[in-house]
Order: sequence, then C-alpha cells, then structure tokens
Amino acid sequence: MKIDSHQHFWKYNRTDYVWMTDDYAYCRRDFLPVDLAPLLEAGQLDGSIAVQARQFIKETDFLLELAAVNSIIKGVVGWIPLCDPGVERYLERYAGHLKIVGFRHVIHDEADDQFILRPDFNAGIKALSRYPLCYDVLIFQRHLPQTIEFVDRHPDLRIVIDHIAKPRIRRDSFDQAWAANIKRLAQRENVTCKLSGMVTEVADDAWNEALLKPYFETVLEAFGPERLMFGSDWPVCLMRSAHTKWVETVHSFIAPLSIPEQDAIMGGTAERVYLRDR
Repeated sequence: MKIDSHQHFWKYNRTDYVWMTDDYAYCRRDFLPVDLAPLLEAGQLDGSIAVQARQFIKETDFLLELAAVNSIIKGVVGWIPLCDPGVERYLERYAGHLKIVGFRHVIHDEADDQFILRPDFNAGIKALSRYPLCYDVLIFQRHLPQTIEFVDRHPDLRIVIDHIAKPRIRRDSFDQAWAANIKRLAQRENVTCKLSGMVTEVADDAWNEALLKPYFETVLEAFGPERLMFGSDWPVCLMRSAHTKWVETVHSFIAPLSIPEQDAIMGGTAERVYLRDR
C-alpha cells in the first residue's frame, strides 16, 4: 500500500484544542475523512494512519469511530494515560481493536524536558511493549539525548519518531546537534522515522526543496529507506504547505532511489511497522 503515515482529524472546539494558538488559526475548523479522501486520491495514496491530537480517552474513541466507517483510515495511533498506574486496563480495552496500531503522548508540550524518562511514564511504556503495538515519539530536537536513553530502556518496542524529531530549520544554518543525535538514535534497530512535519519547523517565511533536502539526506543516511515513512501531518501542514505540494516534494527527494526503496518510504515501512500484526 501507499500510506500517509501521519495525519489528524478533529471537530474543532476551543476547549479541547488549546494548542491551536493564533499561529494555527487556519486549523480552527473541522477536518474529517471527507476532506482528506480527495487529497489521498490525488497523491495516489491508498490510506492513512490517523494520529491523536488530543490527550483524552475520548480522542481514541473518536478516531476509532471514524475508522469504523472510513476505509481510508488504515490504522489509529491513539492516546491512553501511560502514567496511570492502571494503564493495563486501557491497554486491554484497546489492544484487541483491529484499527489500533499504537499510542502517542505529546512529549514536547510537557514542561519537564526529562518527562520521557519519568518512572511512571516508563512503567506505562513497559506495559505497552507487551502488546504488538507501536509508540510514536513527539519531541523537539533538544529532547533527543533523553529519547536515546528512553529507547535503550525499551529495546523490544516498535518506536516511531514523528516529524524527524523537529530540528531547527533555518536558511542560514544547519542543525548539527540534531544531525549528530538523530544518527545516534538511528543505530537502534527498533526505531523508525517519519518523513513529516518538516515544513512547519522552518523558521523563515518560506521554504523550498533545497532548504529541506539536507535534513532528508541526513535521515535517509541514518535510517535507510526501510526505516523511513512518508507522512503529511495534514492538516497541520497547511500552515506552510498543501498536502499535494508535500507529496510532490517527497517524491522529488526520493526520485534517485530504486523503486523498492521508494515503495518502502511511500508505504512499505508504515505497512510493516504499523499494520503487520493487525
């Protein structure tokens, strides 16, 4: 399959989506499968992985309800309270659901930069690792050293790095600290990386392929095509790029690769990592 490994759905309200500041004013409306379906068709994509955008159990249920009636949703990365001592009951509730492929916590919004190493959070992750599910890591580049330690604690868990760990992308400099740490992280074979979210990390007013290409080349060298997966981060990406434009950009990046390598990035990796046990 050709898969968009990272996108979101929501019915907007001010209470649940507090992260939608004025910078994200364009997001303050409903985005649902009916809106995504024509974009996937235009990009010759068979479906998507819907990822949580709220840290509530009701978010997981909302995405599963959409997945039940929309075949374009191939899997759901939901949310459960991983720090809860009773997390096992949530895992038992959701793990058997055909469309649940993993869970995520918004690490980069936590005030504590060491949150990913907290004992209660890691106890929840250890419980998760007993199931055939993934954990999506959402961090900024400054969290990479802690994330490497975190990954080493959970060698048997399939871990997916969202948005290439959000480097600081600026026209006048390349984020060398990010590059060094992402290469270290990639040495862990249980980690894969999403080729997504790059456009919204650009500090300048505009972006182009030349600006982003060194970041693509870095993760390609570090992870290889078999551990990279295309993702759009739609509709958040609309802040800087149309879905179609990002699809075209990634196709341009991967054009020099072999067809099997291109197929891995555009769906094979996501299918293997998220869907092989579902």
